[in-house]
Formats: sequence, C-alpha cells, structure tokens
Amino acid sequence: MIVHRRLLQLAGSVRAPVAACVTLGLAVSASYVTQALLLASTLTELSAGRYDTAVTLLAWAFAVVAVRAVLLWARQTVAAWAGALIRARLRDRLVEQLGRLGPAYLTGARTGRVQTTLVDGVEGLDAYFSRYLPQVVITFCVPVTLVGWLFTVNSAAAGVLAAAVGAVLVVPRLWDASLLRRGRARWTAFADLASDYLEAMQGMATLRAFGAAGRLGTKLAARAHELYLTTMSQLRISLVETGVSTFLIQAGTAGAVLAAASAGAGDAWSVFAVLTVTVECFRPVRDLSAAWHAGYLGVTAVDGLEELLSAKPAVDDTGTVTAFPAHPEITFRGVTFTYPGGRRPAVRNVTFTVREGETVALVGPSGAGKSTLAALLQRLFDPDEGVVTIGGRPLGEFTAATLRSGIAVVAQDTYLFHGTVADNLRLARPDASDADLERAARAACAHAFVTALPQGYATPLGERGATLSGGQRQRLAIARALLADAPVLLLDEATSHVDGQTEQALSELRRGRTCLLIAHRLSTVGDADRIVVLDDGAVTESGVPAALAASRGHYHRLLAAQEVSA
Repeated sequence: MIVHRRLLQLAGSVRAPVAACVTLGLAVSASYVTQALLLASTLTELSAGRYDTAVTLLAWAFAVVAVRAVLLWARQTVAAWAGALIRARLRDRLVEQLGRLGPAYLTGARTGRVQTTLVDGVEGLDAYFSRYLPQVVITFCVPVTLVGWLFTVNSAAAGVLAAAVGAVLVVPRLWDASLLRRGRARWTAFADLASDYLEAMQGMATLRAFGAAGRLGTKLAARAHELYLTTMSQLRISLVETGVSTFLIQAGTAGAVLAAASAGAGDAWSVFAVLTVTVECFRPVRDLSAAWHAGYLGVTAVDGLEELLSAKPAVDDTGTVTAFPAHPEITFRGVTFTYPGGRRPAVRNVTFTVREGETVALVGPSGAGKSTLAALLQRLFDPDEGVVTIGGRPLGEFTAATLRSGIAVVAQDTYLFHGTVADNLRLARPDASDADLERAARAACAHAFVTALPQGYATPLGERGATLSGGQRQRLAIARALLADAPVLLLDEATSHVDGQTEQALSELRRGRTCLLIAHRLSTVGDADRIVVLDDGAVTESGVPAALAASRGHYHRLLAAQEVSA
C-alpha cells in the first residue's frame, strides 16, 4: 500500500467525498460480514436438522443481499460524484496555480507536459482518491475487527488468519518501491512523449515544408515502443505481486479452516464461522489490489503535480492597492533585469517616462530588450534594480488584478480561443452587451468582416483563430482591447499585420490612452509622440521622430538599414 504524503495533503481539499466513499465502503463490508455470519448460522442449523430456523436465517441472508445491492448502487453513485468533484476541484486548483505562476512559468515549461498533468494526471487521481484511499481505510478496519472477533471464537484459527492477513499486506509491498520508481520513470516518459506529439501536431506545417514529418514520425514511433516495453515490464512485476497475494490469500484461508477444524472438532458453528468470515477478511485485501491498480497512475503522476503545485511565481501578488491611478504616467527608473539563469542583463539602467495620454515607441534590433520592458510593465517579473511606476506608485503596490484591469495588451501573436467571435471579445468584459461588442468591432474596423462570416458574431473560430487572416485576428484583438477600456495600452509588435484598416483601428485604440508601442518596423512609429531607442539592453537615445531621423544617431542608422532592406 502506497499512501503518498503529498497526495494526502491534496486530499484535504476533497475530504468530504473521500469520507463518503469510506462510509459506504464500510457499510458494504458490514453487509458482507453479516451475510457470512447468517450463512454460518444457516449451515449450523442445517447440520443439526433444524430446517425451519435454517430457512428463516437464509431469508435474512437474502434480505441482506438486497440491502447490499442498494448500498453498492449508492457506493458507485457516490464514487462517481466524488470522482467528478475531485477532478473539478483539483483542476481548478491547478489552473488557479497556473494563473498565479503566469506566463513566466509557461515560457520555461513544455505545454504538453503541463497538459498531461492537468488531464491524465488528474484522471489518475480520481481513482486514487475515490477508490484507493477509501479502500485503504476499509482494509485496515475490517480485517483487524474480524480477526479480533475470531479470537473469541477460535484462537488457533484467528492466529493463523492474523499471520496470513499480515503477510498478504506486507510481502507484496516488497515490490512497491520498484513499481513506484518504474512508474515515475514511465510517467516522465509518457509526459515527454505527449509533449512531443503535441509539438509535432502544432508544427506539422513546418515539418511538411522541410520534409521532416516522416523522420519525426519514425522517431516518435520508436519512443512509443520504448514506453510500451517499459509498461509491460511494470505489468510483469505487478502480475508477480498479484500472484503472491493470491497465493497467500488461498493459503491463509485453508490454514485458518484447518486450524478451526482441528481445534474445534464437533463445534460446527465455529468451523463454519471461520470459513465464511475468513473469506470476508480477505475480501477488502483483494479489493485493495484492484483499487491500487486503478489509482496507480495518480501515484506515478505525483511528481508532475508536485512540480506544478510547488512552483513559485516569478512575482508575489502582495500588493494592496485596488484602484488604478487616474493619471497613469509610466516611469522606468534605473531598471536593470536579468532573466533567471541568464548570464547578462536583458536591460541595463533603463530610464524613461511615458506621460499620461502619450504614445512612446520602443525601437531597436532584436534582443535589445524591448519585450523585456513590456514584461516588466505587466509585472511578469520584478526588476533586479530600479523601479517601474504607474501614477507614481511602484507596480508591486498594486494587486495583480488591478494591473491586469488597467493595462490592455495587443501582442504580435494574437491568441483567439476555440469559441465564437463574441466569446473571444467578451474575454475582456464578460458582461458586455451585443451593442458593446458591435461598437468595439466598428471602432476596430472589424465589424464588416465579422458580419460577413456565416453566423456573424456567433461564428465559431478555429483553434487560435486559424480560419481568419492575420489582419483580421489583429483587428479582433484591437476590438477586445477597446472593450476592456483600460487607461494604459501596451502594443507589443501589434503592427506586424498592419494594413490600412488595422492602422486606422490602432489609431482609434491609442486615442486618449497612455501607450507604450513596441515595434521592429520603424515605418509604423512615425506618429508616436516620442521614440526611445534601445541597443544591447540600454537606452541609446530618445526624442521626437523627426529629430531622431534627422540626427546621425542610432535611430537614423536603423531607419536607413530598413529602407535599404525594403
């Protein structure tokens, strides 16, 4: 029996459904024991020729069988309810933890591995909590109670039975450490293989473009076969364990009955009682073995769950300010930041201000630190040195919810979920009316193409909005940001799919907001109020676009290089 400490801690949140399963399991076991005693008494009466009493006892035994049928139905119903509740609670907890960890965690974790933990790992925990843990309690309660009672009936048989029960519980445990070790290794291999399959499906277009789909498929098939061999190796160990348990159960039953017959010759009831109760003494042990195999996946998945639940967010949500500043001026003051595990700072001593209602563009070559500053503004990380403020307050003073509500983000890679157009827009404001959606879509120059879709705003979008063009996805992202109506706007490479309509939508979005615009294409930042030029993580120059273009500085060279490449 493996009862994992971390899984017991998780059970604290699902104590009520587990307790319900235990209670009904004990009631079912009590019905089996009652039936066994009634049958022992029936056989005793029959052997003594008292047939009327035997028939009455047998009728009571059938009544117990009927009651047990109801109890078994109730146990299955409660187990299904408990399983659904456990899965929902655990997934809610894991998703909540992912929300606390934020994008900073997911950038360093494989999506497929996290997905496998959320799906297969939790499915395994369903059986662990709803079947295995209740059966552990039953297995300790029922055999101990029955063996103790049998000592009052036939001490010799009870002694043999106690030894057999102890052996069947202890001896197979010799394989548990090996099974758990192999199971964890198998889970790791399973999660990694699932990650590879997910990555292959997501990158199928690239694989086909380079003719690599067949090679990767062969590699994945080989790894799947290795996983199969590992699983079969585990199964062989498990079958040996099951065989030993079965042998000990049969030997214990036979030994207890022989001891009863030898010690209690002529006492028919004690022999029949030992015979029937011995079977019920081992029934919970057999059920425990079946429940263990059902919940084994949950035990092997504990490492993935532990990794996720024990992960620490890059920033702690310890802020207390819940009101976003009425005058949201953004200031980076002496900001230096190095990514975890990095050898050199991504940004160094960065200082600049975005005044209220102003649009400031961050430009520079790839790796200059632009996206790092965007991450710091969203407080995905805290700077190692310096401070980022909004309205004069450091970001750490605000709650995470306040920052999210006050900063609207339109990124280069617009993420649209597998839902309707309206569902995707309402992510920004769940209570938005249809009129609100249309108003935002019109301002984003998206209403025309949305109404041209087969079901308009009720049209289901493919995963990641695959049925739309890049420009259409961008305009929906702008409409979503308009619907959020946040006072601070972060455009992180949002000009990557700029056309005439998208450019108009962006202008509408920026109006009246404090905007930080990150762009590689310098042709899209000409209407910014100011430009801050970054290189190698440091600010090299800043000023109005016309003055920077006329100078012979870094911005002028970047502009000239892009004009030549164009």
